[in-house]
Amino acid sequence: MSNSIRDYEKLAVDILEAVGGKENVIKASRCATRLRLVLKETPKNADKKVSELTGVITVVETGGQFQVVIGMHVGKVFDKLSSLTNLDTSNDEEEPKTSILNRVIATMSAVFAPFIYILAAAGILQGCLILINMVNPSFASTGTYEVLSFMSWTPFTFLPIFIAITASKHFKCNPYIAVACCAALVSPSWAEIASRIASGETVTFLGIGLAETTYTSSVLPPLFLVWLLSYVEKFIEKKLPDAVKPLFTPFLCMLIMVPLTIIVIGPLSDGVATAIANGYNYLYNIAPTVAAAVIGGLWQIVVIFGVHWGVTPMNIANFEMNGMDTFQAFQTMAVIAQVGAVVGVCIKSRSMATKNISLSAGITGIFGITEPAIYGVNLKFKKPFIAGCIAGAVGAVVAALFNTAYYVYAGLPGMLTIVNAISADNPSSIMGMLLGSAIAFFGAIIIVQIIGIGEKEEKSKEDKIKEVKEVEKEEVIELKKEIQIKNPITGKVIALENIKDPVFSSGAMGKGIAIEPKDNKVYAPFNGSVEFVADTKHAIGLRSEEGVELLIHVGMDTVKMNGVGFNLKIEANSTVKEGDLLLEFDIKEIEKAGYSLVTPVVITNSDTYEECALYIDEEVEFGKSIINIKEK
Repeated sequence: MSNSIRDYEKLAVDILEAVGGKENVIKASRCATRLRLVLKETPKNADKKVSELTGVITVVETGGQFQVVIGMHVGKVFDKLSSLTNLDTSNDEEEPKTSILNRVIATMSAVFAPFIYILAAAGILQGCLILINMVNPSFASTGTYEVLSFMSWTPFTFLPIFIAITASKHFKCNPYIAVACCAALVSPSWAEIASRIASGETVTFLGIGLAETTYTSSVLPPLFLVWLLSYVEKFIEKKLPDAVKPLFTPFLCMLIMVPLTIIVIGPLSDGVATAIANGYNYLYNIAPTVAAAVIGGLWQIVVIFGVHWGVTPMNIANFEMNGMDTFQAFQTMAVIAQVGAVVGVCIKSRSMATKNISLSAGITGIFGITEPAIYGVNLKFKKPFIAGCIAGAVGAVVAALFNTAYYVYAGLPGMLTIVNAISADNPSSIMGMLLGSAIAFFGAIIIVQIIGIGEKEEKSKEDKIKEVKEVEKEEVIELKKEIQIKNPITGKVIALENIKDPVFSSGAMGKGIAIEPKDNKVYAPFNGSVEFVADTKHAIGLRSEEGVELLIHVGMDTVKMNGVGFNLKIEANSTVKEGDLLLEFDIKEIEKAGYSLVTPVVITNSDTYEECALYIDEEVEFGKSIINIKEK
């Protein structure tokens, strides 16, 4: 057994092999320090094999679970194991509820993030075609252009199928049924039927008239379809006998969901898009600068919710009727502003990982694809997204003052489509576009520099490693000084070996002490950072400025409370100062549930230090030194 490991993905593979492979694993879950596996059967000597793996502290078999104690880095192993097994890795307990807005944003991120770079690649190809056509207009009439063009539009055309795959995973329903239902929406046969309806023909389903709505490049219809499918599928699964489930579950799901989408979900979604278009046209006619501010400032919020594809018919109609469209001009400001914001993050961030992601997202944004910038960086840190919205609004207002519009349809408005604002009849249009774009781009960069990113102002692990190497001698001298760890909870200090949990009492998790709390508050015992916070809120992993890794685990088996009675005051990756309030817990609630309040305070990298625990069997107020250590 070793306490030092970097390759957690390999550890996940090794654990899976030692327990008999993914076919032998029924379910996987985790708590603050343990990987919890439910096995069909436990292979001979599996506990010994797993215990000997580098990075594993010990193995505990209890409650029908094969528990692999890993420590603070268990999340990395769990994530890899989840991807290897494709099992139900959710907790049986109900997840803590968050706000509706946070859930919606989390859903959109979960659905779009897995295939966002497929859309980005298609966007790059479209950008290249735009540039080539600017240099050589005759290229657009070649077969080569036709092939490359339909290739670039394919991911957007069949977007509902991509959504079916990712949404089915998020909503936990059968992905093949979801794909079958969403594929029906983009079937050429339905497109032909919708065309006939648009031409005036009446087509009915069970006597109900069908709408002319088509679903290629649509977002809301397939998303709502899969969401409702997750409930329909579960209901059908409960009602059908096991013998017929494999056949009749997909049969009934398709029979219900596809017509329901065509009759109800699709038209309602189309109604949302139409309402947006009508609202914009009315607003622009009476107040152009207000319309510009709304689109330039709020358009990327619309992108987050996936409604943005619904305005395409409005854009095309404007070009056909008027030969121009102002909406796409203001869209461009919103896009360029988010690109500017992500560039601002690249400049401002102290994390090399964030810089690299921001640079990649910024390059993609040049071609009009802002999803990597939004989901990967700006929305994640919030402040850059707000900066982009502000700069986009200002840039769009300035463009509106010059009567700026697009005179050529832009598939993906962005930096490469600025030339679409050129018009011999309206020479001020391109001037407004250039000035507004500059304000949107550089304004977002400047705002990010002023208000900050929103990320925790701490250095990335890569930066920390580099800094340690640069000042290695000074750091070693500093580490060898005596380090004091203050008491995080007022209460009686007891020897770790006297508590009932064998993992802690044996010292397998590391050396330290335990506390019988007399108060319900947990405070930071030193200056440092929060390395992790358990999903169930009962355990916190800290790292001091000197490199001491400390686990504070409130109560025994309190993971089973699933966060009830615990009120976190911090979050993972945040910095803390000695004495900061980390957590409050409900003593009566824990005792009522039948769990011990004894709280281990353990140095998980204690092999590096010589340790001396003070005040054993004494009641100590928080803030007093309870452990003194120095490097061996």
